[in-house]
Amino acid sequence: MELRFNDVSKDFAGTHAVDGISYAMGKGIYGLLGINGAGKTTLMRMLCTIIQPTGGEITWNSSNIFKLGAAYRDILGYLPQDFGYYPDLSVYDYMMYIASIKGLRMAEARERIKELLGQVGLLKYRKRKMKELSGGMARRAGIAQAMLNNPQILVLDEPTAGLDPNERIRFRNLISELSEDRLVLLSTHIVSDIEYIANEIMLMKDGKLFYTGTSEELISSMEDSVWHCTVPKQEADGYLERYLVGNIKTTAWGAELRILSKNPPTKDAVRQAATLEDVFLFYYGEKAGDKDDVSM
Repeated sequence: MELRFNDVSKDFAGTHAVDGISYAMGKGIYGLLGINGAGKTTLMRMLCTIIQPTGGEITWNSSNIFKLGAAYRDILGYLPQDFGYYPDLSVYDYMMYIASIKGLRMAEARERIKELLGQVGLLKYRKRKMKELSGGMARRAGIAQAMLNNPQILVLDEPTAGLDPNERIRFRNLISELSEDRLVLLSTHIVSDIEYIANEIMLMKDGKLFYTGTSEELISSMEDSVWHCTVPKQEADGYLERYLVGNIKTTAWGAELRILSKNPPTKDAVRQAATLEDVFLFYYGEKAGDKDDVSM
């Protein structure tokens, strides 16, 4: 089981949305992390054969996915950020409709739908209309439809967008359950979506993958670079301009700051353990007053 990007690029009107990406994935959960506009959705749409690369190729077990055609799509499940449905269909009828598109036989579809709706916690809501579902329930229905063909590759584009914290936790747990014996690629700009479930994390910016590794490896790259200090309230703005500040809390004694810096920002600064959010801030954050420079 290998899905591989070989120097893949995609241009739109002279702009490199995806710029020369090479990467290989096997079984497990892969988190594609980046801010909006990084190129994540374009990469995933190519992976799902919705659009073709401008250059390079994507292969599944050494075969070009566009040449594989329907044989490749048969082993693919996809949940786009904004997935469409007929609002007046019940959950069950919507699932049956998608099952017919995917070519499942009637008896097989009924059994599979019952199993999946139970797995995502929607079995008792199967007669409810799609338009009556909450955001979290609709996303769970989306996961269920993506799993109808028991795919070997499951692609999820910003699956927790707009969900409350409880639904995001439930969704993460569900994805972890569904990951056994398949490749799951999940794109997000929310660190907590992938911090504890991804086997490997890919950081994407300006169409490029510039850092890949496990959560632990990414965090270790920030070793000795996170500090806690308290400064006078009137000096806080100056620190915001000079440093990447992950958190600021005003107290009776001043402003408590969590700062990313190779060197201690104050004489009494205390080193802190890094988190994946610190990694995200380091690579994607902005200093106040300097929107283009994230160096330290």
